[in-house]
Amino acid sequence: MIIFFICLTILILGYKFYSPFVEKQAGLDSTIDTPQKRFSEGVDYVAIHPVRAFLIQFLNIAGVGPIFGPILGALYGPVALVWIVLGNVLGGAVHDFFSGVMSIKEDGKSLPEIAGKYYNVVFKGFMLLFTAMLLFFVGVVFIMSPAGLLSNLDFFEGTILANNTFWVLTILAYYFFATLLPIDKIITKFYPFFGLLMIVMTTCVAIALLINAPHLPVAGDFLAYFEADHAHDFLEPNPDGLPTWPLLFITITCGAISGFHSTQAPIIARCLTNEKHVRPVYYGAMVCEGIVGCVWALAGIAAFPEGYAGLKVLLDQGGPGLVVNHVANSYLGVFGGIMAIVAVAVFPITSGDTAFRSLRLTVVDAFNIPQSLRNRLLLAVPILTIAYFMTKLDFSLIWRYFAFSNMLLSTSVLWLATKYLFDRGTFHWIASIPAVIATAVTLSYIMTASIGFNISSDFGKPIGAVTAIIVLIGLAIVHATKFKKRVEV
Repeated sequence: MIIFFICLTILILGYKFYSPFVEKQAGLDSTIDTPQKRFSEGVDYVAIHPVRAFLIQFLNIAGVGPIFGPILGALYGPVALVWIVLGNVLGGAVHDFFSGVMSIKEDGKSLPEIAGKYYNVVFKGFMLLFTAMLLFFVGVVFIMSPAGLLSNLDFFEGTILANNTFWVLTILAYYFFATLLPIDKIITKFYPFFGLLMIVMTTCVAIALLINAPHLPVAGDFLAYFEADHAHDFLEPNPDGLPTWPLLFITITCGAISGFHSTQAPIIARCLTNEKHVRPVYYGAMVCEGIVGCVWALAGIAAFPEGYAGLKVLLDQGGPGLVVNHVANSYLGVFGGIMAIVAVAVFPITSGDTAFRSLRLTVVDAFNIPQSLRNRLLLAVPILTIAYFMTKLDFSLIWRYFAFSNMLLSTSVLWLATKYLFDRGTFHWIASIPAVIATAVTLSYIMTASIGFNISSDFGKPIGAVTAIIVLIGLAIVHATKFKKRVEV
C-alpha cells in the first residue's frame, strides 16, 4: 500500500514544486491578451472558465488511454508504476505544458505550424504527416473499441443494438456533429461532467483496491524485480516474454507521456482567457491522468488472486476492457458494472470526437482555410468517410501503428519545446533530456518491432541508446557554444 501512496505523493509534489520551475522557463505573461480575446469567432475561439478547461483537457487526453495502457503494462510488474510516475512528472507533464504554451503563444495554432516556425518546412511536413496519422488512428480506435463493447452487451442480444455496424455508424454520426459544431454547443456543456465522472470513478476504484485487493505491491516486489539474474537484459518478467526495454514505454503512454496530448492542446489554447491558467490546465491535467494510470496499474498488479497469470487470462479473453469490467464488478458491485461500461464506452468516444476535431483544426491551419460552415462540412465529411473504411482493418494492426506514431510525435514535440526554450535562452534541459530518452525509446522500438525493421533485439535495442548518447553529447556542445558566445557578447 505504501508504494501506491509514494507514487501519488511524487506526482502531487511534482506539480507543487517542479511545475512552477518549468513554468518560469516558459515566459508566460498574465497581462497580455490570449488568442481567445484576439480572435473570438464563436466556433473554436470561445472563452471557457479555467475549471471547465481543466476538466475538458483532462477528459480529452484521458479517454481510456490511462486505463488500458497501465493494465497492459501491469504485466511488466511494479516497474510500471515507476515509469508512470517519473515519465509523467519529468516527461509527459512537461510535454503537455509546452504544447499548451507554444500553442497559446502562436495564436492557438496546431503544432505542425509551430514546428514550421521554430525549425523549417521539412520538420513542419514531418509533424503534419504524423499528427494527421495519429489523429486518424486515435479516432478509428475510439470508434472500434466502444462499438465492439456496446454490440456485445448481453442485454442487447437479439436486437439491432447487437450489430457492430450499427454502433460504428451511430458513433460516426455523433463525431460528425461534435466535429462540426462550435465548441460551446456540446464539448463545454457536457465534457466537464464526464471528466469529473472519471475522477470519481478512479477514486472509488482506488479505495476499493486498497481495502480489498489481495496482492498490493510492497517494497520487496521492487527488490525482487531488480535481482541480478534479470538485470543484464533490462528484465523480462512479462508472461509473453516481451522485454521491458523498450516495450513498457510504448505500452504505457497515456499516464506517462503521449504525443496525442499535443494534438489536443490547441483546442483549449484557443479558449483560455489568461496565460496564468496554462500550468494548472495542462500540467495539472497530465498529473491527474498520471494518478488514473497508477490506479489502473495497481489494479492490474493487485486485483487478481492468481497474480499476473489471472491478469493475462483475462487479457487473452477480452483485452483490457474485460479487465476493467472484472475489476469494477468485483470491487464495486452493480455500481461498478455501470461505471465500467461508461469507462470503456463513453470515455473513448469523448476522446475520439476531439481527435477528429483536432484533425480538422490541423488541416485548417496547414492550408489556411477559413472556418465557414461550408468549409467545415467539406472537411468533416471526407475525414469521417475515410475513418469508416479504416474500421474495416484489423484492430491490432491499427493499435500498433497508433502506439508507434504516438511515441514518435511526443518525441518530436519535446524537441520542439527544446528549440522554444533554447531560443529564449532559458533552461532547455527540462525538455531536452526527456527528448533524448524518448528518442532512445522510439528508435529502439522501430528497430526491433515487426512493423519496423524487425531486426534482432540484441542489435536493435542498443541502437536507440547509442544514438541518444551521441545526441546528448551534441546537445551539450551546442549548449556550451551558445553559452560561450553569450558570455563574450
